Amino acid sequence: MLRYLPFLLVLALWIYAFVDCLNTPEEEVRGLPKVIWVIIILLFGEVLVGPVAWLVAGRNRRGPAGGSTPSEWHRNHRTQFVAPDDNPEFLNSLKAENRKDESLLKDWEADLRRREEELKRREEQTRSDEES
Repeated sequence: MLRYLPFLLVLALWIYAFVDCLNTPEEEVRGLPKVIWVIIILLFGEVLVGPVAWLVAGRNRRGPAGGSTPSEWHRNHRTQFVAPDDNPEFLNSLKAENRKDESLLKDWEADLRRREEELKRREEQTRSDEES
């Protein structure tokens, strides 16, 4: 079992570097275009040159500038989870859906009654035509 461990580690690093390269936005890739990095990782993955080169030199590991991290207010004011049965907005949406479903059901029932009456009239009409 231990003889397969180096192969599995190389494979894992290869897959990690490949997926990481694919998921990295183009603006965070350094040195070469993203497509070239993918080719390097795939071609030189077995000897670890491609994946190691990607991890060391391919991706910009610093966080993007320009305030992409949450502000201090957002970090200190986390939203509290509210269970659905305690959330008034959710309960109101359920009531609105129930009202809509009830009106739709009433419309269907009225349509069904109308069709049944029409069918009875047709049957009576057919009977009276047959008797004549």
